[in-house]
Amino acid sequence: MTKTTGSFTAILPLLFFVGIFLGFGIYNDDFYALPSPIAALFGIVASFLLLKGKINEKIDTFLKGCGDGKILTMCIIYLLAGAFATVSKATGSVDTIVNLGLNYISIAYFPAGIFVIAAFLSFASGTSVGSIVTLGPIVIDLAEKSGSPLGLIGAALLSGSMFGDNLSVISDTTIAATQSLGCEMKDKFRANFSLALPAAIIAIGILIVIGFNQETSSVIITQKDFNLWLILPYLLVIILSIVGVNVFVVLFSGLMFAGILGIANGTFGVMDFAKNTYEGFTGMTEIFLLSLLTGGLAALVEKAGGINFLLRNINKIISSKKTALLGIGGLVSVANFCVANNTISILISGKVSKEITEKYGLEPKESASILDIFACYVQGIIPYGAQILILISLSNFKMGYLELVQNAYYLHLLLIITLISIFFRKKSRQEFIVPAL
Repeated sequence: MTKTTGSFTAILPLLFFVGIFLGFGIYNDDFYALPSPIAALFGIVASFLLLKGKINEKIDTFLKGCGDGKILTMCIIYLLAGAFATVSKATGSVDTIVNLGLNYISIAYFPAGIFVIAAFLSFASGTSVGSIVTLGPIVIDLAEKSGSPLGLIGAALLSGSMFGDNLSVISDTTIAATQSLGCEMKDKFRANFSLALPAAIIAIGILIVIGFNQETSSVIITQKDFNLWLILPYLLVIILSIVGVNVFVVLFSGLMFAGILGIANGTFGVMDFAKNTYEGFTGMTEIFLLSLLTGGLAALVEKAGGINFLLRNINKIISSKKTALLGIGGLVSVANFCVANNTISILISGKVSKEITEKYGLEPKESASILDIFACYVQGIIPYGAQILILISLSNFKMGYLELVQNAYYLHLLLIITLISIFFRKKSRQEFIVPAL
């Protein structure tokens, strides 16, 4: 299977994958009805049928794509991240974070407090959906009892959860973005944090002002027990990641520390620790398989010239580093609107984003940050995304979609600040315009 300059036919398998995922989602009114690896499998079958070349060459290309070093690295990180999240939750760390936050939250600071608690929980656990499912029932109940606007409180929970997920060192979106662009976790975190922090600070300020000016009735929040020691595994992972320790060492250290803490506290035994670790592995099965299969699919599309075809057409609207970054953001946004999953959208657009990064001399950490931020923003505003669907469902449909989006101040601020940073980025000496292919 000889590599060519490519044509529209070369990207059809990728479009077929997206189309199948989108079609089943619309038909079932549920974008998670069809397991994503199955949708990827349809794309792979389409590539074998549509692309030129001998069957043995295609199989060889596919297997090499699945076995690519970055793909395998991504998969192992997913397993360790899943194990760490599961074991940490089993020790009671998640309950400690929730109870600690709710015990000391004032009704006047309720919207801002929910944002902060959700942000920390999501950042620590690496999942926005998990944070919403954990906090949602409690937060909605307290909002109804206090008379706080459901849309505002739901949006604070949504925004905080997306803040943490976008930055978390164990989030599947962060792992996908850093591995796709080939940058260090700490570097992406720093680039991302410089944009997310100002947006979060302004959003918290807005929520505090709204909280003080809204009419609410006092509610008594039952004081719950918490153990500060149980937060240590999360803090260890965060600190080691920021310092720059190898991500495998970080996650393994966090996993072992959480396990030892759980055993020492008598929360579970050694065998339970082993079972929880394996449960964490299996919890990452879908994203693990999807990464492998999309790696193979991308290799087939690239070998047929599909990536070159996309780049050739994208290059027509890219003339500088600024427009290159906007191109990466636009690419992942379109993918996310189609598949309603920020991780999948990053995996789909990762290969082309890396090519754009290399062609226009962008910093991988900057591109990874843009990739993750735009995916995060779109995921937080689409009405058929898991996060918004779960929130509306938990409120028994008392929470409106427009209310959620209008009050998601952090998400809109994050987009605005990111766009400003792109448009007003300093020109480096080596920046130049690259002619179209």
